Amino acid sequence: MGPVTLNDIIVTPLNRIPTSGGDVMLAMKAVDAGYAGFGEAYFSCIAKGAIKAWKCHSLMTMNLVVPLGYVRFVFYDNNGKTFRVEDIGNERFVRLSVPPGIWFGFRGLTEPQSIILNIASILHDPNEVQRLPTDGIIHDWS
Repeated sequence: MGPVTLNDIIVTPLNRIPTSGGDVMLAMKAVDAGYAGFGEAYFSCIAKGAIKAWKCHSLMTMNLVVPLGYVRFVFYDNNGKTFRVEDIGNERFVRLSVPPGIWFGFRGLTEPQSIILNIASILHDPNEVQRLPTDGIIHDWS
């Protein structure tokens, strides 16, 4: 397998099932494209206008879903020096499956905050992730 590129990010449309008491929102099944095992699932909140960047996992495949709000994800290819932007959430209910080796950050787009679900392929390990400050990769977040 060659080097990972931004084209390796999988965008999967998800089902939202309307019910009288509130929607059921499907996130992932073990048979879905992008599923690379299960380590843990966690939620991250982000306020409107806040930016959390930059991280690059060396082993973890992330499966990102925004069940509430709207979030701009920015992915960076360190080799090709290119960006890929994906806005997901209420109006675009999809899952982003992101293989290890891709730099990323995200910005909250809705008030008061958005919720992100990551279905991670491995348990959190602070030794398998690289971090840079927000200005470590120059990007126009608007």
